[in-house]
Amino acid sequence: MVNTMPRQSSLFLDSHYADFLDGLKQRIRSAQVKAALAVNRELVLLYWQIGQEILSRQQRNGWGAKIIDQLAKDLKREFPDVNGFSSRNLKYMRAFAEAYPDELIVQEVLAQIPWYHNIALLEKLKSREQRLWYAQETVSNGWSRNVLVLQIESNLYQRQGDAITNFDRVLPSPQSDLAHQLIKSPYNFDFLTISKDAYERELERGLTDHIRDFLLELGLGFSFLGSQYPLVVSDKEYRLDLLFYHVRLHCYIVIDLKMGEFEPQHSGQMSFYVAAVDNLLRGDRDDPTIGIILCKSKDKTIVEYALQGSQQPIGVSTYQLQVQLPPNIQENLPTVEQLEMELSNAVKAVEDNPEDE
Repeated sequence: MVNTMPRQSSLFLDSHYADFLDGLKQRIRSAQVKAALAVNRELVLLYWQIGQEILSRQQRNGWGAKIIDQLAKDLKREFPDVNGFSSRNLKYMRAFAEAYPDELIVQEVLAQIPWYHNIALLEKLKSREQRLWYAQETVSNGWSRNVLVLQIESNLYQRQGDAITNFDRVLPSPQSDLAHQLIKSPYNFDFLTISKDAYERELERGLTDHIRDFLLELGLGFSFLGSQYPLVVSDKEYRLDLLFYHVRLHCYIVIDLKMGEFEPQHSGQMSFYVAAVDNLLRGDRDDPTIGIILCKSKDKTIVEYALQGSQQPIGVSTYQLQVQLPPNIQENLPTVEQLEMELSNAVKAVEDNPEDE
């Protein structure tokens, strides 16, 4: 009798089996991710409910702050192997519930990010609107806690969508809305060590040398294609400072760097670059190319006039090479002369009143 069963070795080589195995792997990974998200969601909701109970009991029974310390001890005694019920964390739960009284908001947004992300939002921000905005961005971009804190400390919320563009006029919706949201003003390049008086090529070299930090500052979706990217038009070579492809907008993005103030001729140069990329690189499935001019400073009226006649999508934004102190803090800081005077007076006081031996 002939054995018609396939040998085990040939089964492993069967393409149908390989497809079957790949499908199972994808389903298992997807289930693992969903399970992790479900566990996180239930944990955050539990912490919110505990916080609500603490708030409610304190108000109803007139309990003071010491009740939290007692509660932490009792819960630790009951659940010795479970972390998360320290006095410090219970106080965070109370603050969390107090900051977000609406459970629906917790379920829809805040339960989608880890608990320690939520703690960072509580510690770093006072505005509920900003907390929810950063939470949404964390979900969309998959930020770690460290990246979330970095984005908060760099004031991403205030810098988002503040550049001057002509996107509303020359781009179709919804691409115009998405494109406007991706541009910040100013861009924070404080990870660079170059001086403010550096040349444009030094700025470009610094950004490409720190491409990981640069991509993080640009935001999700930017894929770096090259610096000094060559384009040949009528046998003449032109070079783009920086060329990217945005995977969400499905378009090329040209970035032109200027070390000085924005000038009207910059928009004309960028219009040429955008048209060249559209004609030489853009495919049938790509949306219109976008140009971004990054300069040290800009005058709003001059930029608006310069972009008024352009039919190419262009945005103009600024950058800062180091984080500057707010003006109200700068005004209250002592000058070098004042510090020297204070130091001199302190030394004189010590000399006039020596300590007893």
